[in-house]
Amino acid sequence: MTETATYVESAQQEIAAVLAEAKTDAFVHARDIDSGEEFGYGADEGVILASVFKIPVVLQYAREVAAGTLDPTEHATVTAEFRSGGIGIGGCADDVTASWRDLALLMMSFSDNAATDFLYERLGLDNIVATLRGLGLEKTNLVRDCRGLFKSVYDDLGVDKGTLLEMPPIEILRTISVMDPARSNSSTPREITMLLAAIWRDEAGPASACEEVRTIMSKQVWPHRLSSGFPDEVTVAAKTGTLGLVRNEAGVVAYPDGKRYAVGVFTKSHELTHRAPKIDASIGTVGRIAVEALRNNS
Repeated sequence: MTETATYVESAQQEIAAVLAEAKTDAFVHARDIDSGEEFGYGADEGVILASVFKIPVVLQYAREVAAGTLDPTEHATVTAEFRSGGIGIGGCADDVTASWRDLALLMMSFSDNAATDFLYERLGLDNIVATLRGLGLEKTNLVRDCRGLFKSVYDDLGVDKGTLLEMPPIEILRTISVMDPARSNSSTPREITMLLAAIWRDEAGPASACEEVRTIMSKQVWPHRLSSGFPDEVTVAAKTGTLGLVRNEAGVVAYPDGKRYAVGVFTKSHELTHRAPKIDASIGTVGRIAVEALRNNS
């Protein structure tokens, strides 16, 4: 057995043990942004993106700003039709007026769904998907905004919006469309790190657009998933995603030695629970194991 194979096998065994303890499945990919070396654990499986789909949205926003077709300082008003709940504008009682650049920040920093849907409508699904295809991402599919995802849940369960007081039994939840990669916003871990690597190498659009995406992603406020697995000297720019049984995070970790790694960890729980601290922590642990496998091989 080669040294490389030893590191890979050891990392895969470690990941399996972490996931067993957390009672979740996971699909993982890590990519050395500069050398192209890769580590995978179910890396080509279809996964539910949840709010990780906001990375392609913010990339399209930044590309249009760079192209001069969207003025980031222009103000727009997010009305009630875009509020589907959650934090930020999504949970506000009144209309909110903000600049496009602030809406992009709200979308990525703490995953504001209303800001997301307002941007999504302005940018256009066809344009976002065309950008993905132009970057060679053939397995990354966006089909709905946040409102559409939530509506599909109500439709599948046969209930009206606002009347769903608690999540259905896990056996039912597993069958609804948002839990099916063929019917929801989906990708593979390998394609998501491919997208991130392109952004960090200034290959996903004009350099100014890629830089803006990197800056916005560095302002995410959630420390409980990917960043929890890394020491303070490692910087993390990432986006979480949560939907039903799914808890994810994808982003880039940068070490003091200059090495940069795109990481995607996509989990699907064996149990239905509102809070899942073990799964949240496992995302950071699994991400670190994957990155260390690459660092040990370099």
